[in-house]
Amino acid sequence: MEGNKVYLYILVMAGVTYLIRVLPLTLIRKPIRNRTIRSFLYYVPYVTLAVMTFPGILNATSSVYSGAAGLAAALVLAFFGASLFQVAVGACGVVFLLELFL
Repeated sequence: MEGNKVYLYILVMAGVTYLIRVLPLTLIRKPIRNRTIRSFLYYVPYVTLAVMTFPGILNATSSVYSGAAGLAAALVLAFFGASLFQVAVGACGVVFLLELFL
């Protein structure tokens, strides 16, 4: 009996996922002209990436504090125009030093 429920759950999840992706394509035919909606849709991928990445940054180390220090170092380096490679190396260096000495 439980095996049948699993297939039902998978079928419902597949249907919901499909509908979420297909409905906007079928319902919205005209270009979106509203500035607020366009701005919202523009930033959705960045916010989603940040929400998925931020907890990983803090929990990837043995201490939340070293992860937060690495994040702060990355933000400072990025603010001052460092390249992506420099930001990554700087953040990893800060975390490494904190984990080594603390």
